[in-house]
Amino acid sequence: MAAIPVPFSDITKPANDLLTRDFYHTSAANLEVKSKAPNGVNFNVKGKSAHDGPISGSLEGKYSDKANGLTLTQTWTTSNSLDTKVELEDNIAKGLKAELLSNYLPNSKAYGGKLNLFFKQPNFHTRAFVDVFKGPTATVDAVVGHEGFLAGAEAGYDVQSAAIKKWSLAFGYSDAKYSAAVTATNSLSVFSASYFHNVSQQVQAGAKATWDKNAGSNVGLEVAGKYALDPASFVKGKINDRGIAALAYNVKMSQNATVGLGLSIDTQNLSQAAHKVGASFTFES
Repeated sequence: MAAIPVPFSDITKPANDLLTRDFYHTSAANLEVKSKAPNGVNFNVKGKSAHDGPISGSLEGKYSDKANGLTLTQTWTTSNSLDTKVELEDNIAKGLKAELLSNYLPNSKAYGGKLNLFFKQPNFHTRAFVDVFKGPTATVDAVVGHEGFLAGAEAGYDVQSAAIKKWSLAFGYSDAKYSAAVTATNSLSVFSASYFHNVSQQVQAGAKATWDKNAGSNVGLEVAGKYALDPASFVKGKINDRGIAALAYNVKMSQNATVGLGLSIDTQNLSQAAHKVGASFTFES
């Protein structure tokens, strides 16, 4: 049977994940606590201490009724935002998922609402994101795939002005060992090429080059690698064309606890206070 292709935003996911995920220097400290109640409700408490700025956090509760394809998620953040998401999957039609999102700010009495639709079939995957109260605006994307090859397009439409506000294109190839992608985003003004290679069970490598035609002639380049020390720990490293290097270490201390440590160094300004250190702690029960 033909495979279902990834959504448009995931055509570059393997390389993007290697370059961005599990680097802990971006904030001074992160704490995440996950638990599951006897009735099946999942709770997730997050807290983040930024290098500059206040501590932020959120409390999330999630209930899933898999038999009926229903998921309800409610979140309350430290910025006093009440967010609700209702998901219906394979309920209306096979391969169709609908999401209804609402956002309410009690202090300002402001509210927002979005409707997202996802439809996937063999060799085809399409999505629509509609912001009901802003515009309204709609972003629609679609991907077709065949034997590992992917081609996708995205367009943003403003209902009030009856105009297409943005468009993007992406092409890629992916298999178990490696993936490559070329994208043209922001109305075909930002171009990027990325590559990801699963070298072995222990080693992963990847790179991404980006050129913004509105920002100048320079091409941004970033390379990264990951090495699994053992089944419970790994190290990662990356460096970009500006000389910013980042290192990370992740270890699963037990079945319920994971610790991550990160360091960012400005190799062009070693004597200045431009370096960052961060830590992440995740607990599950």
